[in-house]
Amino acid sequence: WLIAFLMGGATLVIFAAVTHRYALDLSAKYHFNAIYDTLFAINMSWAQELCIYMFVWMAKFGAAYGVRTGIHVGVDVMVNRFSPEVRGRFIIFSMLAGALFTGTIAILGAHFVWDNGMHYAVFNAFGWDTGILPEGPITPDLEWPTWAVYSAIPLGSSLMCFRFLQVLWQFLKTGELPQHDHA
Repeated sequence: WLIAFLMGGATLVIFAAVTHRYALDLSAKYHFNAIYDTLFAINMSWAQELCIYMFVWMAKFGAAYGVRTGIHVGVDVMVNRFSPEVRGRFIIFSMLAGALFTGTIAILGAHFVWDNGMHYAVFNAFGWDTGILPEGPITPDLEWPTWAVYSAIPLGSSLMCFRFLQVLWQFLKTGELPQHDHA
């Protein structure tokens, strides 16, 4: 539902921004001054930035969904030609490597987000003394704290690490990987 919401929301925001831009251009071209003045007063400069963030979140959580359902990109042509025993070892290794990599990205991302201003937000929310802690940067158009936007990295990577371990557990129990239905 999160991926569908982000995709639908980004589509609507882009549609509104493009429609606004073309309506503004047409009203200027044909000298519809009242319409032009009304549209010019509406600031849509934030739309592109919001869509970029929505697509980043969509990609991070979409990759975790892909691992869970078996549609994540994988190169297994050679592995599938091995004997079942050798193939199983390669699958276990690749799942553990994927979990290690995404877990590392999650930990490093959490440190980055914490140092990027989340520490200030947490201290401030609990009423603790922030001392000399910096508030952290904000995004250019939306003026959101960047730590909130960048939190897609540790959250999405943590979920992806969990999904790798979940698929590995299922493979160890059943010997099967999730399969994508091409229908």
